[in-house]
Amino acid sequence: MTIFVKNKHTLQVEEFKFKCCIGIKGSTNNKKEGDKKTPKGTFEIENLYFRKDRMEKPITLLKCIQIKKDMGWCDDNRFPRKYNKLIKIEKKIKCEKLKRKDSKYNLIIPIKYNFKKPIPGLGSCIFIHLTKDYKPTAGCIAMKEKDFLIMLKLLRKKTKIKIF
Repeated sequence: MTIFVKNKHTLQVEEFKFKCCIGIKGSTNNKKEGDKKTPKGTFEIENLYFRKDRMEKPITLLKCIQIKKDMGWCDDNRFPRKYNKLIKIEKKIKCEKLKRKDSKYNLIIPIKYNFKKPIPGLGSCIFIHLTKDYKPTAGCIAMKEKDFLIMLKLLRKKTKIKIF
């Protein structure tokens, strides 16, 4: 199964089409850290991370991991071994904190872009996450919670995402 992101506003899973938003500067074949673009290509997806303190574990075949306060996703070029990986938050390492005050990361699925042997500077922390207003993202794909929960019921562990 493949999730398709065909344009800035549509995410499709099988016959279901959902409204979404992507990076403020669109999509690109030449992703760089901080460029506010969503990477083009076909990628595997990671596990589902969720906020148990804000919602019940969603219905999905994906492995579900509870977000804890010390969890971050490394976007620090100075730490190549940790770059674009889930880490325990440390003061000296720049990272995207997964436990946020807002609701954007109540549900997240990391996209396996620049993932297996990550190259620092080519982009990190590319997630499918939540939005309330469809404002463009810093490079992620965002959708409303009700649509995200429907999408989760359709996904399989081997699901890929194709971004145009």
